[in-house]
Order: sequence, then structure tokens, then C-alpha cells
Amino acid sequence: MAYTVTPTPAGPVGSQYCVCKVELSVCGQNLLDRDVTSKSDPFCVLFMEVNGKWVELDRTETAVNNLNPAFAKKFIVDYHFEEVQKLKFALFDQDKSSMQLYEHDFLGEFSCTLGTIVSSKKITRTLLLGNGKPAGKGMITIAAQELSDNRVITLSMAGRKLDKKDLFGKSDPFLEFYKPGDDGKWMLVHRTEVIKYTLDPVWKPFTVPLVSLCDGDVEKLIKVMCYDYDSDGGHDFIGEFQTSVARMCEAQDAFPLELECINPKKQKKKKNYKNSGIVIVKSCKITRDFSFLDYILGGCQLMFTVGIDFTASNGNPRDPSSLHYINPMGTNEYLSAIWAVGQIIQDYDSDKMFPALGFGAQLPPDWKVSHEFAINFNPTNPFCSGVEGIVQAYSACLPHIRFYGPTNFSPIVNHVARFAAQATQQEAASQYFILLIITDGVISDMDETRHAVVQASKLPMSIIIVGVGNADFAAMEFLDGDSRVLRSHTGEEAVRDIVQFVPFRDFRNAPKETLAKAVLAELPQQVVQYFKHQNLPPINSEPA
Repeated sequence: MAYTVTPTPAGPVGSQYCVCKVELSVCGQNLLDRDVTSKSDPFCVLFMEVNGKWVELDRTETAVNNLNPAFAKKFIVDYHFEEVQKLKFALFDQDKSSMQLYEHDFLGEFSCTLGTIVSSKKITRTLLLGNGKPAGKGMITIAAQELSDNRVITLSMAGRKLDKKDLFGKSDPFLEFYKPGDDGKWMLVHRTEVIKYTLDPVWKPFTVPLVSLCDGDVEKLIKVMCYDYDSDGGHDFIGEFQTSVARMCEAQDAFPLELECINPKKQKKKKNYKNSGIVIVKSCKITRDFSFLDYILGGCQLMFTVGIDFTASNGNPRDPSSLHYINPMGTNEYLSAIWAVGQIIQDYDSDKMFPALGFGAQLPPDWKVSHEFAINFNPTNPFCSGVEGIVQAYSACLPHIRFYGPTNFSPIVNHVARFAAQATQQEAASQYFILLIITDGVISDMDETRHAVVQASKLPMSIIIVGVGNADFAAMEFLDGDSRVLRSHTGEEAVRDIVQFVPFRDFRNAPKETLAKAVLAELPQQVVQYFKHQNLPPINSEPA
């Protein structure tokens, strides 16, 4: 294909809901040698697919006379879990000082999704020429790192013998924390609550991002000011001191750090002035506030299972009015939902083998109704290879089953929950299970399903329900606990909201990626919420 330099788009590429930024480091190995008298002078160009076209995002520096370059310049890309972000890395041998890529010799390229890179953390792949053949022995290595300081600091502060500022009582002290701004002025970062009528306050512990408090630099000086609160806003200054996070971290539970609170005006006036009280750092702890990407980069796998509704209300699959009828384009609403969700999630599962289950049908040879059967008819190995494998197994099973009923969800929810419960025995953030149920209607076993979802909310598991057709989906909205907490029929509450429901009809005329964004939007926070609740850090996390 022809490469063109595209002007940088004004806004960020991708949606406005950027989870975070990812830094990509690129190295080349055994690149083609295009120069006669010396070695190639490679540089790497990163493209992203936007609306079907490759748009240049950035390029590295040129490595002179080097067939095994490690580029110092990093690519920084906005990461969106709920989108397929296609990237292309193209290497060229710099011949002229031109910005036009056709002026330089092509050394090979590699394309993949950003999800593929972050789920592996580091990948090495063969470089290909335009005709799809290998570019000699050329290889490319791409490593991903999240670009955010996820450390948070928790401070527990107190005061002792602070100056008395009120005529008829004691002071009402509070603290303000400042860091130096770019303009050299002090910038307010945090204000504690006011403790009334005391010279020996004990403030509630508080947590702020380390970046907010000191720009992530624990040696940076910060200023703490102590005031006596006045309801008219004219707070009286008690005293101040400067310290650093590194110094405050010396405080241990048994050995608090004591800092003198100084009022410079009083210090100048009074010869025997000591201080205006003591501010005590009772404890100072730095921890990491892990993000979804931290867990993925740490090696957490997303385990994807599909549950498909084969009840009679769907209609005969040979009839064009049936929801299971595969149209001349080779698709239907069931297949569209499988593709939309599956193509995102498959990047996060290393073996890409997905169990696909059906419910509500009579199966050969004895035509008994089943509410959890493998659609490939192999109960010991219900796995399909990739999303394509699910689609093939689905199409192949349609002629061999009889649609029946009722619409029971709980067997499939409990099926996946059994595997999620096994994963918890590892006591590590290694697996999270996602069940996609595609259904045309009303649940028959609502009490059992509510109970199953409440139990599953304690496990590393989320459920996505896509409603196809035009039925009444009020019961599904009930399972999706966005507006209120889901309770089982016994009254037990769900520990967290794990169900996301969307009706397919809302997306019939929308671009296909819109459905994926809607159903997967809540998933990253559900993953993080579960592992935090269990006090499980990412597998390969560094200590704060």
C-alpha cells in the first residue's frame, strides 16, 4: 500500500473515554540491509487505523548504520479497552531528509491490535514486506508500559499544643498542604477537615494521589500550613513548616514524626519563641492504586464464555423471520453480538479457546431438554478456537437441535461460576471470567438466576446480557444493578454489580463497534473492583 504523511488530527484519536496512556518501546533485529556501502539507517513509523485508513501517529529517531536498533523515542498511545485499536509498525531506511515515506527504502512492517501488545506486555514478531512475505530475517519487538504513576499516599495527622486563637475558647484547627507550582508559587493540594474546640486535634486519615501531593517526587519540598477556622472565612494563621514525603514516611505507628509549627512573624518579634505547636505525622504509607491495565500487564487473562438462547420463541431458524435465521450476508443478531464482544475480548486470552454453550433446546438422540450444552456437541471439550470457531460451531449446530424451552439462565451462570470459584483457590489476580448471554426474552427461572448472580458477585466474574429481538426486557434491566442493588429471593444482596444488559435493537442501525463499547464499558472497573476487594495486586507488580 502507499504510505502518506497525514496531518496530525486536531483531537485525540479514539473516544473521549481514554482509560489511560500506554508507552510502546520498539526494537528491530536483523533488519534488511538496503545500503550498499554501509548498514541501513532505520526509523520506525507508527500508524493507527481510523475509519478504515492508516493514519500516521508518530515516528522514532533514525538509528545510523544499525540493523539491530533499539529506538530511544517511545510511542505514546491512548488505550481504550472497549475498542479494537489496530496498529501498524513500519520500518524504513532513511535515505534523504524528506518527510515523504516513499523517498525512503521500506524494511518491513508488522500489524496487530493494541490489545494484543498489552495482554502479552512484550511481543516479538516477523517483519513482512508488502507482498506478505518475510522481510529477510527481520524481526520487531514491541514492549508496553502504562504511563501513569498509580501510587497513592495515606497520611494520618494530629496536633499538640497548637496556639490558642479564639478569645473565649480553644482553636478550631485545620491543615492545608501545598506543593510548588510551575510558576514558582505554592499550589494548594489538600485541606483537612476542621476539628472544633481543641489545641490537640486528631485529623481523619486521608488519601491523595502521590502525583497530586508532590508530582510523584518524594524528595520534593511541600509546605503545610495550620489555621484556626473562622466561619466568616477570615481564618487565623497558626503556623507552618516544610517537609517532604520521604521525611514523612519515616513516621511509623510506634514512632510518630513530630514537626514544629512556626509562625514567622512571632518568631521575629519574640526572642524566646519556640513554636506555635507541634504537628504530628502519626503514619504515612504509600501504596499503589492499581488500574485495569496494571492487572492485564501483570498477566491476568480474561476467560470468555458464550451462552446462546435456543428456545422456541426465537422462531424456526429456516424461517427468515426467526432471530436465528442466518441472512444472505451470513449474519443475524446473535452472530453480531458474538462478533462485537468476542473480537475485543479474544486479545486478552492467550490460547483463544472459548467454551460456547447453548440452552433451551432438545438435543439428539433422545431429544431431552438441556440448559447447558456444548454447541459443538462435545461435552468434555466445549471449546471453540477463537471467535471464528464459535461462529462455525453455532452455524453447524442449528440444523441438529430442536428449539424448545423454558428460558433458564441459572444453569449457565452456575456453570461459569464453578470455574471462577476454582480460580479463586490460586489467590492471585490471574483469571477473570466473562459470560456473554444472548437471549430473546423473558427469563423463566428468575429466582434461581437472581440467586446465581448474587453468588457469582463474590467471584472473579462478570455477566453481559445482550437482548435480541423486540421482546420485553424489563427483567434483564432488573438484573443489571445500575439503579439499585440486586437481591436474591432470600434477601441476600449482591456484593457488587456484575451484570451489564443492553438491548440489541438500540444498536441495529449503529456502527458495529458501538455495541462493543456499550457492553464492555463497565468491565474494566468490575475487574479492578473485584481484585481490590480481595486485596490481590497484579501478579507481577512492583512494590510502591
